[in-house]
Parts: sequence; structure tokens; C-alpha cells
Amino acid sequence: MGDGRRSGCRGIGGRSWLGDLLLLLLGLCGRVWAQCPESCHCTWESGIVQCMDAGLREVPRGLPTDTVSLHLERNFIRTIPESAFRDLPHLRDLYLSHNRIESLSSGALRHLSADLRLLDLSHNRLRQASREEFGATRAKTRLYHNPWHCDCALQELMETLNLEPETVNEIVCESSARGAGEGSRWEEVSGAGEHAGQPMVKLLDSGVNFCSLQRKTTDVAMLVTMFVWFFMVIVYVVYYVRQNQAEARRHLEYLKSLPSPRKTPTETDTLSTGF
Repeated sequence: MGDGRRSGCRGIGGRSWLGDLLLLLLGLCGRVWAQCPESCHCTWESGIVQCMDAGLREVPRGLPTDTVSLHLERNFIRTIPESAFRDLPHLRDLYLSHNRIESLSSGALRHLSADLRLLDLSHNRLRQASREEFGATRAKTRLYHNPWHCDCALQELMETLNLEPETVNEIVCESSARGAGEGSRWEEVSGAGEHAGQPMVKLLDSGVNFCSLQRKTTDVAMLVTMFVWFFMVIVYVVYYVRQNQAEARRHLEYLKSLPSPRKTPTETDTLSTGF
């Protein structure tokens, strides 16, 4: 394997008067073969790694640690594991569009560099996502052309992320929960909802608040919990009082059942003498 690599790089150099260049090319060739994942093309001078249209079903392992721009478009990736980008401290552009991503592991994007400029998750199959999955990234983010379920988690995510202004109107609800003051409080995630087909940002601008429903539901749950706890305390107190009353009655009946003390003859004679 080593001989093959050297011979391939010699072919690049060709003439002996390019000895210094040959040594440089040898180092670059060895570096490419050692670190660039299969089905990817690495450009070391610019730090660009291109893995587009490679038939990938997961994020490739062994990506160069000095990767600046990573292209994973048009593959078959379904999920992003938590450690996918942990070893890429210099990453500035991450392209994940036109995949089949349905979910992000908790903290999947938390290890991205603080210098990340662009995060492209458009044209995937994401339905739900939360702030925890994106960490503290401030990169310009693309989320359009996903079958979003519009709810409080998505509302909070959109308020947190630095969304690309040109594409924010294309974040459309395929289904939705009900916002405050919109009839029934309950609706299944699988239901389309009356906001289906509408851009999430326009719903928020019109005053729809998906998080009000969640807060009210939480308040109701707390009230129900407190009521159940209070009811259990009352039941215990009543039970305790009744048990004490039963014990008191049994003790009184026991005392009544005891024979009364009889007077002895000596006591009777003494009383007669006294009279």
C-alpha cells in the first residue's frame, strides 16, 4: 500500500528537477489517503470536504480535524448522532440539505464550533426539534422545506436561532398544535390542524402563541396534582380520627366489662359500728 502511494505521487512529480515539489506532494498524498474518508474529496489548502451524492447513510467517520467546510448534500442520512461533529473545531460551514434526516440526537449540534457561519438543514424530513438539540450555535440556519409540526418547541427554536431571512417564510407547518384561544386545547401530533400549509413566522406575527397552550396545560396539571394531594391528606385525617374513635370505644367497653369492686365484711362491720 505504501509503495503504491509513493509511485502514484511520483507520477505527479515526474522530473527529478522537481525534487522539492515531489516531497511536498508526497506529504500531501499521504495526508489525503490517511484522513480523507472514502467517497469524499478533500481539498487541504481550503479545508473543504465534499461528500455530495455519495450514497451515504450516515455522517462519515474520520473527517479531517481541520475541515472548514463540509458538504454532505444529496445523500441518504437519516439521523445525526451526538458525536458526529465533535472533532471538527474549525468547521464554519455545514451543508446537510437534501437528505432524509428525521431526527437530531440530543445535543447533536452542541459540539459545533462557535465560529460556525452556516448550518443548512433544508430539504429534509424534520418534524420536530428543540433548542437543546441545537446548543448555543449562532450560525445562520436554514430549516425550510421540512414537514414541520408547529408547536411550542418549534416556536421557541425559531425565536432562538439565527434563521436565514430569505428562507424563513418557507418554514411551513405540515401540521400544528392549537394556539391560545383556538377552541379545543388538545390535538394529536398526527392531526393536520387548521394552520397546515401556513408559514410559521406569519402565524407568530399574527398573534398565534403555541406556548400559551403548554403553560395553561401545565397549570391545570399542577392544580389537579395539588387537588389529589389535598384529597389524600383529608382521607388520611378522616381515617386516622375514625381509627382513634374506634379504639376509644373499644377501650371504654372493656372498662365497662370489668367487675365492680365488692366490699369486704370487715368494711361492712366498721360502717355499722359507726352508725
